[in-house]
Amino acid sequence: MRRAELRPTRQRLALARLLFEQGDRHVTAEGLHEEAMSASIEVSLATVYNTLHQFVEAGLLREIAVDTSRSYFDTNISEHHHFFFECSGRIEDIPGDQVVVSDLPPAPEGTRVRRVDVIVRLDYSRNQDQ
Repeated sequence: MRRAELRPTRQRLALARLLFEQGDRHVTAEGLHEEAMSASIEVSLATVYNTLHQFVEAGLLREIAVDTSRSYFDTNISEHHHFFFECSGRIEDIPGDQVVVSDLPPAPEGTRVRRVDVIVRLDYSRNQDQ
């Protein structure tokens, strides 16, 4: 956290342990808050949201906005994309080299493309039992 210029508060450290000790994963703020409560870490949902956004700004997490009302936070900050299972809300990584994006339109004047995120939305086939 110090390298990311974030003060290592007790709550940030506790949330960082929950986030990063289990390897790469995708979490929602609500899910992380539930984990914190289960681990007897007293932290408000607002603090969880603030901490997650601070970690994103510091480059420690990636935010994945699957729609206007739902975001996931990804501990894997390497270049990659995602499958989103709409029925369950589960997210799964797609290695970055398995998706090729070409022929992007030019960025508007005064801007640059920082990154391209691809989310492949999945549902279950009606013929899944066949």
